[in-house]
Amino acid sequence: MTPHSRQSLLVVLMLVLVCSLGWASKRQAVIQQRSSESYALPKQYRQIHNGIMVFCYHRVLRNSWSTQAIRHLSNNSQLHQFNVPTDQFAYQMAYLHDHHIAVISASTMTKMIAHHQPIHGKYVVLSFDDIDRTVVDNAIPVMIKYRLPFTTFIITGNTGDYREGSQMATWSEINRAKRQAGNLMTLGLHTHDMHYLNAQGHPVFTEPHMMPRFRRDFAKSRHELIQHTGVHATSFAYPYGASTTQTNKYLAHQKLGWVATLDAGVVTSQTSLNETPRLIINQESWPSVRNWLTH
Repeated sequence: MTPHSRQSLLVVLMLVLVCSLGWASKRQAVIQQRSSESYALPKQYRQIHNGIMVFCYHRVLRNSWSTQAIRHLSNNSQLHQFNVPTDQFAYQMAYLHDHHIAVISASTMTKMIAHHQPIHGKYVVLSFDDIDRTVVDNAIPVMIKYRLPFTTFIITGNTGDYREGSQMATWSEINRAKRQAGNLMTLGLHTHDMHYLNAQGHPVFTEPHMMPRFRRDFAKSRHELIQHTGVHATSFAYPYGASTTQTNKYLAHQKLGWVATLDAGVVTSQTSLNETPRLIINQESWPSVRNWLTH
């Protein structure tokens, strides 16, 4: 066998290996998705006719051929459950605009609930966790176009870092986005450096002995946000949507307008905003969201 033939054979074998790994990863992703909890709006909330649905986005990746190829080769949740491709995101924002859905700011929501104001009709609040580059580059321009208010929750100790397959926005990129969006954009907290899981796969801050560190981390995140942006945060989002009785009690005394979870549901006049439900928006949840908004 000639050197050229050996090289060609090696390339073919590598391609076969990559395709096999890709097929196995995609199959595993499908199995995981089928066995995981549904992202659709739970049935008990579908008949609520007066309430506020809080959307939660993470990644808004460009729907390029390279992204599609990587999605087929990887079961990374940031590419699947926690990603809405740019074309779908643009469609969703246009849908809210064209159907005259009342998209309100989080501050308006907190005032409505704090004043025990009866909620008549259906409203939407938009939020983004982590604020990576895809949010800055692909999502915020769309919301500026339609003049839609939104909240971004920042991991203050991870700005500019590469984590979980995503490039987090830098402080300069966040500040530039804030200048462009103006009052449409509200900055919130997502911990300073406690957005990771322990060896058992649970959010590290939910461990009982971590409460002192959680308090220090929260104070650090609030300080960092003020130092880098001049903004005093009035909202906090739990990483992975988890919370504990201890963290709830602590945050209830931190002069926050609302604390975001990932417990799917609809905000009503009876909801405690110290445990605000949100719905992860993705391909699976959107049909139930759209149906709730228009019926």
